[in-house]
Amino acid sequence: MRGADFLQATMFSYLSPEERVPASHPLRAIRQSCDRMLKQLSAHFEKMYSEVGRPSIAPEKLLRALLLQVLYTVRSERLLMEELNYNLLFRWFVGMNMDEGVWHPTVYSKNRDRLLAADVARKFFVLVVAEAREMGWMSDEHFTVDGTLLEAWASLKSFKKRDSGAEPPVDDPGNPTVDFHGETRRNDTHASTTDPDALLARKGSGKEAKLSYNGNVLMENRNGLVADVQVLPATGTAEREAALMMVGTIEGTDAVTVGADKGYDTREFVAECRQMNATPHVAQKARHSAIDGRTTRHAGYAISQVRRKRIEEIFGWMKTVGGMRKLRHRGLQLVSWMFTFATAAYNLVRMRNLTVAEGKV
Repeated sequence: MRGADFLQATMFSYLSPEERVPASHPLRAIRQSCDRMLKQLSAHFEKMYSEVGRPSIAPEKLLRALLLQVLYTVRSERLLMEELNYNLLFRWFVGMNMDEGVWHPTVYSKNRDRLLAADVARKFFVLVVAEAREMGWMSDEHFTVDGTLLEAWASLKSFKKRDSGAEPPVDDPGNPTVDFHGETRRNDTHASTTDPDALLARKGSGKEAKLSYNGNVLMENRNGLVADVQVLPATGTAEREAALMMVGTIEGTDAVTVGADKGYDTREFVAECRQMNATPHVAQKARHSAIDGRTTRHAGYAISQVRRKRIEEIFGWMKTVGGMRKLRHRGLQLVSWMFTFATAAYNLVRMRNLTVAEGKV
C-alpha cells in the first residue's frame, strides 16, 4: 500500500546527535583526536580569557567549527553558521545540542585577535605532530621541503605606487576603472592598499603575476605527514629561506635527508643544509648543479626523488579542500595562522586514514 506524503511535526525527539552519527563515520576518529589535543590546550585557553564577566563561547567549540570549515570547504563563517543551524553532523562535531542557538558570524571576527595572540594554531599543530610521532608514523630521518603560492585576497587594482599622492576621483568607488597597461609594477615601488603584506609573484615564466603569499611545508617521507610549516612573503627566495628555517627545527642530532625540486639547487642552499647536518637530496639542474656524485651515487637519493613528489598531494588537498587556493583573510600573521591550522587538519585526515589502513578502527 502506498504511504501518505504527510509530515507531522513531533514535539519531542528521543535520539541524541551522538546516536544519529554512525559509529564508522570518519569524523568520529578525527573528533577523538581533536578532543585530546584541545584538552591539552585547556591551560592556554584559561590565560586567554578574563576571570570576570559573562561566559564566552568555549574556544574548543570555535576551533572545532573552524576545523569543519576546512574539512568541508565552507567558504565563509556566515555559511558555516548556516550549516551549524541545520546540519546535525556539524552540531555533533562542535558539541552543540539540538536546541542550542547558533552564533553570530562576527563571533570569529571578535575572537580572531585573541586566537592570534595566543598562537593557538601553532600549538594545535604541534600537538597533532606529537601524536603522530607517538603512533610511530613520523620519520625522523627523511624529509621533503617545498613551497606554493597562495593567492591573496586583494585585487590587482589595489596594487598602486607607494608615493602616488592624491588620486583623482574615480568613476565607481566600489570597482573603479584602472588602466595600468604599459606601467612597470614592482614590489619595491608598489604596494596593495588592501593587503600590504601581499607581494606580486608568479609561478613561472609565461604565467600571470598575482598578489600572493608563499606557503611552505616540511613533509616526512614515511607517510606523507606535515612535520613543519612556514608562511612568508612571496619574495622569490622565500621558499629556500623557509626550507632552511624548517630544516633547522628537525629534532635530533643524527644526519637527515632533505628532498626538494630543482628550485632549491643552489650552492647557498646546499651548503647551508650540509652545515646543519642535513644531506640535500635536491633534484639536479641540467647545468651548473650544486649536487654532485657524492650525493647522487647513493640509493637513498633515488628514493627521495620518488618520495618528494608526495608533497604535491598536501598542496593539492589544501587548495581544493582546505580553501587555500584563494585566501579569505589578509595580513601575513592571519594568513599564517589559517595555513598552519589547515595543515593540522590535513594531518588529522591523514592519520585517520593510516589508522584505518592498519586495522585499528
